[in-house]
Amino acid sequence: MSHSYSKFLSMLLFCSLFSVPLCCGQLDYKFYDNTCPNLLKIVRYGVWSAIANETRMAASILRLHFHDCFANVITFLCILPHGCDGSVLLDDTSTFTGEKNATPNKNSARGFEVIDAIKANVEKACPSIVSCADILTLAARESVYLTGGPYWPVPLGRRDGLTANETAANELPSPFEPLENITAKFVSMGLDLKDVVVLSGAHTIGFAQCFTFKQRLFDFDGAGNPDPTLDASLLSNLRTVCPNQNNSDTNLVSLDPTTTNKFDNNYFKNLVNNSGLLQSDQALMGDNITASFVMNYSKFPFLFSRDFGISMVKMGNIGVLTSQDGERRKNCRMVN
Repeated sequence: MSHSYSKFLSMLLFCSLFSVPLCCGQLDYKFYDNTCPNLLKIVRYGVWSAIANETRMAASILRLHFHDCFANVITFLCILPHGCDGSVLLDDTSTFTGEKNATPNKNSARGFEVIDAIKANVEKACPSIVSCADILTLAARESVYLTGGPYWPVPLGRRDGLTANETAANELPSPFEPLENITAKFVSMGLDLKDVVVLSGAHTIGFAQCFTFKQRLFDFDGAGNPDPTLDASLLSNLRTVCPNQNNSDTNLVSLDPTTTNKFDNNYFKNLVNNSGLLQSDQALMGDNITASFVMNYSKFPFLFSRDFGISMVKMGNIGVLTSQDGERRKNCRMVN
């Protein structure tokens, strides 16, 4: 790692200490125990129904939670996050352009109707009590658990943001960015290299559109050659599904073809075998520190499960609104 890059990370970490309330003490694991005792059952049933109807929805809800928490605004020195405030769920209004049409979300973010349905059932049981941000955070946990992944306690008490920001959502970590850029964005949020690796493990479920990795197949070096790190057999298969023509850009490919709909540690095994689909994923093997985490998670599934829950709690506490900040929306698509 270069001296200049290390200096840049140090600056971002300094920034994050002042701009990112990573964990708010006002969140509580029993926050709704008295005011909405059936909340967890309602959320779990809603997620279970959605996955039963379409298995891909588990990954979509998990991704929606990531995109909510990672939306941020770049200032002169620091990256100031909106945090996990349900802003990704808001529709556009006359006063702001929301996050749904930002480049990372447009024609790819899914699951809004699932959160709407869960919210409607929660409102019937306990009106104006539970925030959309908390529902989305719980739904992400259930999406992992119901597909065979770990279960972790989720601290609750988030309130919903009053606005959304398309510019902020455009700064989400991208599969086209080098590892250094992605790492810098994680650090700016108060997370670290371990969180980068373990949260990338969410790609053990879900799909990617061909355009997100097609350059690796046909013109990785600008001279018409494929990515030399990509497994030859996988390259051949991917070229069949994603031919070098524009009308294949939106074709879907499983991020983990071995166990597509099961949350496990095969994602890391794929990276070890040079079979990571996204360049940003395979890049984890190109750095000594991140590669060591990948190797450990590929060998010890329990270690991955434990660390994934820990990192999800850390991420879920980024920039949360509590107390009198924000509100509890009655409809997740609009402010009250």
